[in-house]
Amino acid sequence: MKRAVYAGSFDPVTNGHLWMIREAVELFDELIVAVGVNPDKHCTFSVDERVALLREVTSGFSKLRVDVFENQFLVNYAQSVGANYIVRGIRTASDYEYERTMRYINSDLHPDITTLFLLPPREYAEVSSTMVKGLIGPRGWEGVIRQYLPEPVYRKMLSMYSEQ
Repeated sequence: MKRAVYAGSFDPVTNGHLWMIREAVELFDELIVAVGVNPDKHCTFSVDERVALLREVTSGFSKLRVDVFENQFLVNYAQSVGANYIVRGIRTASDYEYERTMRYINSDLHPDITTLFLLPPREYAEVSSTMVKGLIGPRGWEGVIRQYLPEPVYRKMLSMYSEQ
């Protein structure tokens, strides 16, 4: 069985993340979307909220499950769930440099786990959770972020930030 892990903070999950998930689901027998918990990172959404939003926007995928991992290397988590692959997205040259280094470290730790890089199409190449959150505030932000987020996430962002 080809099992893969696609990990991230998903704070919030974007249409770019969903593109990665759709592609990975087609490539593997099972995809585990793993929400990473980083105690040094301030997140907009709690872990439970991120998991719930991911489950909602991926409910149509039968070969997918959402999980949480914390305080361990991604490759060790992948090994612990029996994954043969780690899926990573590459949007920019700096993403590539970072992910290439991590791929080699992962290979040193678990040579049996392969890292697969996916390059998103142009419409998702610049989309990141940080970018979306950075657009919130100026007049009209609601219409601007809508194109980057799945509908349930968009509604959640509206409910959080429209009150401020």
